[in-house]
Amino acid sequence: MAYNPFRNFWLKAVAVGIATLVWVAVGGEKIVERSLLAPLELQNRPSALEVVGDAPRTADVRVRGSSTDLARLAPGDVTAVLDVATAKPGPNYFHLAPDHVRAPFGVEVSYAGPATVQLVFERHIVKKVPVVAPVTGEPAPGYEERRVVVDPAEVEVEGPESAVNEVTQATTEPVALKASAALIRETVAIGVLNTAVRLRSERRAVVTVEIQPVRTERSIGGIPVRMHQLRAGQSAQSNPPNVTVTVRADVEALNSLGVSGIEASVDLAGLGAGRYTLPVRVAPSQLFGVVRVDPPHVNVTIR
Repeated sequence: MAYNPFRNFWLKAVAVGIATLVWVAVGGEKIVERSLLAPLELQNRPSALEVVGDAPRTADVRVRGSSTDLARLAPGDVTAVLDVATAKPGPNYFHLAPDHVRAPFGVEVSYAGPATVQLVFERHIVKKVPVVAPVTGEPAPGYEERRVVVDPAEVEVEGPESAVNEVTQATTEPVALKASAALIRETVAIGVLNTAVRLRSERRAVVTVEIQPVRTERSIGGIPVRMHQLRAGQSAQSNPPNVTVTVRADVEALNSLGVSGIEASVDLAGLGAGRYTLPVRVAPSQLFGVVRVDPPHVNVTIR
């Protein structure tokens, strides 16, 4: 079949028209230059080092390209990259050049600065610190905060050596009492106030606040002094025969406590006939604590 140059004439005409429009659009588009701030990334940082101080986060970059290409640039499309694999503790200097900048196809980087970037590195260290839980508010009337227990009691923090050495404790979110009359247990977040330091693992702690009735003191007199370990066939007499014991307990326990509930004694083990000055001992009890005994010593005559 003979070649016919007019076959599919209209399709060929449309194709030529589109090509002409594209050529006109591209050929007529201006090449422009723009300055921008590009994020500065550090690559290959040694794991044993940390960047400290006011390290630059951006670089000044000038890019060149068509107005269309530059208009399409989105944040993060242009990034300056520094290889810090050779870093050592102390001040370090790294050179920044246009070939250290990543940019999309069709965009040329003509400048990157500053030409010299100073970064200061310190050793990365880990340390254990106690966890402290602040408590706010007051318990219910007649009750008091007895003890605060934090689990975990310690956490590991990490970061630059100078910053980690300044940290003495981690802290939790405050626990509010809200007129509580019973034990409080809450799960709260742990934090470190120094922003250069990070928690290594645990992020939350269980804080237990023990709330108990207020303990008060009361002196109970007329408590007889008992003779312990008195030998068979002997007799003993205490002077004075009675003592006063001051105890500390919650109000309910004190109201029910009498002379018969407290046992005061002296130990006569191994003693023969004679006169002795001996300390008075009060038997321990889960209901109260002994504050003092008056008098603390008595004169004992053994016959």
